[in-house]
Amino acid sequence: MRSVDYNSRRKSILNSAINRYIKDAVPVASDDIAEEFDLSSATIRNIFSELDESGFLKHPYTSGGRIPTDKGYRYYVDFLVQQIELIDGEKKRILKDCKRKIRRLDDALENTSEVISEITHYAGIVSFLEWEDKIFYKGISHILDQPEFRDVDKIRLLIRLIEDKSRLLNIVNRDFSGKVKIYIGSELGLPEMESCSLIVTSYKLKGQPSGRLAVLGPMRMEYDHIIPALEYISDVLTDVLSTI
Repeated sequence: MRSVDYNSRRKSILNSAINRYIKDAVPVASDDIAEEFDLSSATIRNIFSELDESGFLKHPYTSGGRIPTDKGYRYYVDFLVQQIELIDGEKKRILKDCKRKIRRLDDALENTSEVISEITHYAGIVSFLEWEDKIFYKGISHILDQPEFRDVDKIRLLIRLIEDKSRLLNIVNRDFSGKVKIYIGSELGLPEMESCSLIVTSYKLKGQPSGRLAVLGPMRMEYDHIIPALEYISDVLTDVLSTI
């Protein structure tokens, strides 16, 4: 009789549940993934209950399926997500759009915020560390199109925060180690952004870290695509700025 690695199975089911919720934006029921694992719905429900108790999933309502918690997304990003390679078409598009004939730094940064938004379908944000009161952002409407932001009060609070450039800069320009920093939900420390995630990376000017690129969207975002896309845009922008 084959032994079962229950821990690995729980991880796989958590990964599947989060991937499905990211894709469909509806709570995931046991029946939705039982066939994928050749397990009964009752077995999946039991595992969902364990993941609930561990804080990785939760019920959005008194009945129905599960959705990931902040903790669930954090575990997913740190241990489960597998970044996908950008297709050649995306790379060519990024190169073409970032290398438009631009001679001014602020034009290049504003253009890059637009490129980020177009590639990720979320809000693209660009800062320059020496400019304490200037930030470029495009694609806020992409966030408001997401089902998480159908609540009018939630939309109002988020827009108010985004328009408060100093507060947004404080978040984007926070120090971090490594190439990419991901803030999920409550990690941002702002009630207005409790339904959001922010992915941040740096770019260089004259060989020195000079500013930040960021993607702002719902916690339910495609991390496997957005992380490599943002890293690639960072590399292209650094190359573009060497010619200005």
